[in-house]
Amino acid sequence: MNTRMVTSMYFKKHRKLWICLWTLGIFMLVTIAVKKYAFMDCDLEDQYQKVYTLNKNCRQSLYASLEILPLNQINCSKIMRGDVEALEEALLDRLLITNKRASITEEDYFNMTVDCKKYKKMRKFLTFSQSKEEEDFPIAYSMVIHEKIEMFERLLRVIYTPQNLYCVHVDEKSPEIFKKAVRAITSCYDNVFVASKLEKVVYASWSRVQADLNCMEDLLKSKVQWRYLLNTCGSDFPLKTNAEIVRTLRSLNGKNSMETEKTPAYKKRRWQYHFEVDTSVIQTKTKKNPPPANVTMFSGNAYIVISRDFVKSLFQNPHVKELIEWEKDTYSPDEHLWATLNRMQGIPGSVPLHAKYDMSDLNAVARLVKWQYDAGNINMGAPYSHCRGTYQRGVCVFGIGDLPWLLQQHHLFANKFDPKVDNNAIQCLEEYLRHKALYGKEL
Repeated sequence: MNTRMVTSMYFKKHRKLWICLWTLGIFMLVTIAVKKYAFMDCDLEDQYQKVYTLNKNCRQSLYASLEILPLNQINCSKIMRGDVEALEEALLDRLLITNKRASITEEDYFNMTVDCKKYKKMRKFLTFSQSKEEEDFPIAYSMVIHEKIEMFERLLRVIYTPQNLYCVHVDEKSPEIFKKAVRAITSCYDNVFVASKLEKVVYASWSRVQADLNCMEDLLKSKVQWRYLLNTCGSDFPLKTNAEIVRTLRSLNGKNSMETEKTPAYKKRRWQYHFEVDTSVIQTKTKKNPPPANVTMFSGNAYIVISRDFVKSLFQNPHVKELIEWEKDTYSPDEHLWATLNRMQGIPGSVPLHAKYDMSDLNAVARLVKWQYDAGNINMGAPYSHCRGTYQRGVCVFGIGDLPWLLQQHHLFANKFDPKVDNNAIQCLEEYLRHKALYGKEL
């Protein structure tokens, strides 16, 4: 009996087995091909702008790789819900020297940003839009910083999306290595740049306002038709995702949002006298002329949410330009210029002079701050409880225990945060915001 006959008889005898094996093989090949097709674009390069159109499996795989998780064993989900045991464990963790990590240095950022693609992937930047709604509503940011390179990068990472625009003003007095590290980071993004003109910023002087104005002017030159501008500093951190910020800004319907109230008597000297600037701001005995055009002065703070048309008016409206010029020798002009402009008739997004339109910092959406002199027992009339971190110049540097309260507020950003005071507070906010941005639900 030859070989061919043996093979034929063997095949006939085991025909059903061979058909089963053949069918199984075809099924496995098809399954592999389907999975390969489903996941082949999950690393996304050319489709980052349309991630919300991808299939569910692809998005899940991508999103899992972009979650920002704490480096230690704290339970941020429980902390956000006010779980006492989880909060106590996080507080203990903060005190343990063995759990303290070294900050990322300027030199580290030089090395990481040599390969921008690798850097963005390693540091888990969201380089794609999450929705069509966000794509259609770009936001501009003015970021005024002077130190703490890692804190700047973490802030940028949590607010970054490809359709927004980010101008970074670095204090001219900052060390060269810091300025170079900022430029190294910004060089990896087409929509993040350092301001074309840098100021030597002196606390409570005009230079702080000028830093924002420099960024505003640069941002207006961009082809990106951003809708609103938010200004930040290096100790800020958001309380909302980009999608939530977009929805809040849409609801403003062209109005600005900032603190703007009647000026307390003790603050009036800030613009009644001429101040000179050296390494600090010094009051002289020279009285200033009243504000131009009979302008009524209001009190506020440096952090604002303003429409694109409001920003344009700063460089185009002659009355606004006149007030800006008059403000340049005042004390802490950022705490009265913006508030006053937002009550001037004819200024885009402004509100009338009447006291019914006064807005406190707690009612505005721009910035949430716990002031030491306001904190106390809520049941006794205080607006909020005491800081769970520490106070710096009368302002709370938030601790992990402040997070449940912070997340109940409507503000877009909060100030202040410092990883040296409580890095766990920042870590949990990072995890919370990234999880909510990716999955649309709380941690």
